[in-house]
Amino acid sequence: MSVRLAHIGIAVRSIVDARIFYEEVLGLKVEKIEEIASEGVRVALLPFPGGEIELLEALDPDTPVGRFVAKHGEGLHHISFDVPDVRKAILAGIEHGVETVGEAPRPGAEGREIAFFHPLFTHGVLIEVAGPKNDAPVSHVHEQD
Repeated sequence: MSVRLAHIGIAVRSIVDARIFYEEVLGLKVEKIEEIASEGVRVALLPFPGGEIELLEALDPDTPVGRFVAKHGEGLHHISFDVPDVRKAILAGIEHGVETVGEAPRPGAEGREIAFFHPLFTHGVLIEVAGPKNDAPVSHVHEQD
């Protein structure tokens, strides 16, 4: 399976405040800001050669990112990898006893199909797999599929 870094997700209290460091100090530029209602976040994408930084701001404190920031503070939330087939990655994970977090697959930023693997099975890091942009509706993969 061909895999490459898609982005590093960083949970922040405010995209407006956080982007100053990435733009003014590192010289990156916000390419796009998007709200993902199903995830309860606003994301800012800052591309760099070989990947992106994804700043995640909770739309509500009672969302996964909102709870993460309340419990851990701002910081590394997840690492995302581009994969050619999210469903194949999910099934491979299931075959090896790796559990996903929430519905999988589900829609993510830029119309991509995504899934998250639980940190208990990935050595302490929340791992996201993201497929190519897909405008078709996303259905869910279950163990019995």
